[in-house]
Amino acid sequence: MNNIKLPHDHGEKIEEYIIERLENKDHFDLVAEIFKQLGDSNRIRLFWLLSNVEECVINISALMRMSSPAVSHHLRLLKTNGLVTTRRLGKEVYYKAADTKEAEYIKKIIEKTLNFTDIEE
Repeated sequence: MNNIKLPHDHGEKIEEYIIERLENKDHFDLVAEIFKQLGDSNRIRLFWLLSNVEECVINISALMRMSSPAVSHHLRLLKTNGLVTTRRLGKEVYYKAADTKEAEYIKKIIEKTLNFTDIEE
């Protein structure tokens, strides 16, 4: 139980779980790092693409009209932050958005923000 004495008493008690979560700065650092990675429009486009299809770097490069080294750089950053996963088939590596709630939320935010008409609720 935290014994934080607030300078102003507004008559409402702050729930203990809010204080406990607020004090865990590491969780917020993780969210900030994910948002930082998505602060680049190419990574947002790339993440959105991979949330809809699984693809190799060469095909991603063609779809995004970017060089393979540039795509690989962005993929590495997204993978490091757990937003993208890989699957190897022979010599080919395939990329897709991670199968996590966070990745699904990010996809929905992108789609809602862009007002895509074919979005399912």
